[in-house]
Amino acid sequence: MQIDGILCKEAQLGSALNHSVHEARRGDFALLLSLLSQDALDFSEFDLPHTSPEEPDKSEAALKKALQLGPQKPLAPEQFNMLIGQNNGFLVNDGDLASLRLKECLQPEPYAVRNDKKHIPLHIVDNLEPAVRQKLEQTRNPQMLVDNKDIDAAGFYDQLAGGEMQSMLQVAV
Repeated sequence: MQIDGILCKEAQLGSALNHSVHEARRGDFALLLSLLSQDALDFSEFDLPHTSPEEPDKSEAALKKALQLGPQKPLAPEQFNMLIGQNNGFLVNDGDLASLRLKECLQPEPYAVRNDKKHIPLHIVDNLEPAVRQKLEQTRNPQMLVDNKDIDAAGFYDQLAGGEMQSMLQVAV
């Protein structure tokens, strides 16, 4: 019997082990077994086909599909909608929280009702000082701006040098 190469797996022996058992050649059987590798990972049972590992898809859509995530909850709707969540109160009053949770998972409602980063709620505007509220209104409506004339620096200096402003300042002190 001639064997080419180093023996690692039983599959390399072909039917030589089987013939040695049936022909009662104990020496050949023992020799063949001793030539095989002692490492269990070299056995034919663990010889799996090798494929080149493919790069897994790590995109957000693939991860959402793999984790079976529902739609993402938006921060705000595209258009102002004051009716967001109007039916949720009825579900809470009826004690049907499971339906509310299911509805929220399937069709998530936005966190806010408007998509305006510069919006200031009315209760905050009501608590502002009158001067700050006036400035806010002027920034919202630029046509309401009062004509701010440029300061005449030369005329102001002449008033200071002439003593007109100094007398007013001394009276105030």
